Amino acid sequence: MKKHILIQLILLLFVAYLPAQTAKQAEKLFEQGEYEKAKEAYRKLIKTAPNNAGYNYFLGASLYELGEKEEALPYLEKSAKRKYINAYRHLGKLYFDLHRYDEAIENYETHIEWLEEKNRETETAEEELAFIRHYIRMLKGVEKVTVIDSIVVPKNEFLKTYQLSKEAGQLTMKQGAAGTMYENERGNKRLYADSIPDGTMQLYNQVKLLDEWEEAEPIASINQWGNVNYPFLMGDGVTLYFASDTEGSLGGYDIYVTRYDSEDNEYLKPSNMGMPFNSTANDYMMAIDEFNHLGWFASDRNQPQDSVCIYVFIPNESKQTYNYENTGIETIIDAATLRNIQKTWENASVVEAARQRLADIRNKQTSTKQEMKEFTFIVNDRFTYHKFEDFRSKQASNRYRQLRQKQEDLKELSQSLAEKRTLYSFESSTGKEKLAPSILDLEKRIPQLEAEIEELTIEVRNLEIQQLNK
Repeated sequence: MKKHILIQLILLLFVAYLPAQTAKQAEKLFEQGEYEKAKEAYRKLIKTAPNNAGYNYFLGASLYELGEKEEALPYLEKSAKRKYINAYRHLGKLYFDLHRYDEAIENYETHIEWLEEKNRETETAEEELAFIRHYIRMLKGVEKVTVIDSIVVPKNEFLKTYQLSKEAGQLTMKQGAAGTMYENERGNKRLYADSIPDGTMQLYNQVKLLDEWEEAEPIASINQWGNVNYPFLMGDGVTLYFASDTEGSLGGYDIYVTRYDSEDNEYLKPSNMGMPFNSTANDYMMAIDEFNHLGWFASDRNQPQDSVCIYVFIPNESKQTYNYENTGIETIIDAATLRNIQKTWENASVVEAARQRLADIRNKQTSTKQEMKEFTFIVNDRFTYHKFEDFRSKQASNRYRQLRQKQEDLKELSQSLAEKRTLYSFESSTGKEKLAPSILDLEKRIPQLEAEIEELTIEVRNLEIQQLNK
């Protein structure tokens, strides 16, 4: 009898001990960033104790970190109602993502109050709350901007997309420098970015007297603003755009504007350009072509690490902002994030005229390049072709035409994939489910096409070399 009772006690202790051990293991998974595994562990735990505040928090937080925000909401709300301290912070993040800003602030304030009561560190939460308030202030001043095009390009080639007129100057990468360089139309003034020994990016001014460039001078009044890069000087020689990651930026680099004060011989305090030019990602390289009445800027928002989106817009003569109080929040968010540039097209005739100007610029540049060379195809160390007439093998020439078509197909598929990935990041769970198959299909087709292009390139090269050796 005593033996039977002892066995029951051991079993009861084991059953009580097992969930505790499992909970510790699940929490460790969460702390290590293994959110998928943590999610599955807490799904099982929550079945044993549906109202456990900790289980609800960690499941909701895991879902949030995995981007499953709609599913995370009820778990985080339940945990917060049971006064689980960390739940307020994650719920504040989630409310912010859902554009429920008042609730986001309220939860962060509650989170900080509890931390103070428990004598815990509040600096991180206070910084995040300050950012939310800063973001909301930015939202209340979103500029009305007509964006006529967006182009996703490799980050290391993004300057090629800036098709400026001669009158606007030129943008390049300065040889030997770490940042970009602007040179004015007359070719006698440069602004460029380079790094100093501690790695900080700084701006420099350089002028040309007669036929020689003077020694570059740092722009002290700008260089106090953290890392500064991507300068562009307007035709007036006074208005300067640049990017900085200084305190108060929305995220990474933000675009700023300043003007030169000729009396004090320095630039005035820069102003943040605000939304939609800036976002929680890196935004930079603002350039205005007054001759063609078009502007460009680059953004990492919703892009993979090696890509950047170039937005082409119509510069405003004067800043016009949305009425935050009388405009729906979704309209404001659309305008601020540029998740659908067609929603910025208020005047069809103005958009059409701007798109025509952009098309004329592209056609002119394309024609100029084609006059020089149609393409570049390296046959071997001795021969590089630029025209179809250069081929001596008719078969190689025909196969190269097929190769060129496949390259165009690859470009279109890659652009389509980038656009779908951007749209995917804004969609609900239902929308993501609808987009997922087409994204997966493109992710499968693109490597196949790349392999076909590589194989066809080798075939063309071999066919031409065979003809050359005859």
